[in-house]
Amino acid sequence: MATASTLINKFGKMAGWNSITVNMLARDIEGITELEYDDNMDMEVARGQGAYPVGYGEGNYEAKGAITLYLEEWNGLQKSLPPGYGMHQIAPFPIVVEYEYEGFKMRDTFVAKIKGRGVAVKQGDKTIAYKADLMILGKILWNV
Repeated sequence: MATASTLINKFGKMAGWNSITVNMLARDIEGITELEYDDNMDMEVARGQGAYPVGYGEGNYEAKGAITLYLEEWNGLQKSLPPGYGMHQIAPFPIVVEYEYEGFKMRDTFVAKIKGRGVAVKQGDKTIAYKADLMILGKILWNV
């Protein structure tokens, strides 16, 4: 017979959307519906005699990201800018993503610029959200 302390799997409660907080431009963002960020290092195997690699080489590091905000969040950011300015004119700023659940805590940080802004809406939409690409400058600092 199972007891209340028995885990369904080895991880227990797992992280979900309600486990993260995103802070950018000195405030926690509430009107966010999606966040993506990743990095990779260009690599290739080095071949020598025979069929198997003898080593590997590394090239450039690349990080990229995107953020989806509700129109109201975009408008709030826009109001903080001088008239006529675009999101791409905001100076690079840190983005801090905090994960917290079941006693687990982790923080990722990176410096980014918003590459642009737009509006995409169609008949029947109940809310308006827009996904903008982020240019990540430097590297993503995982678990700092």
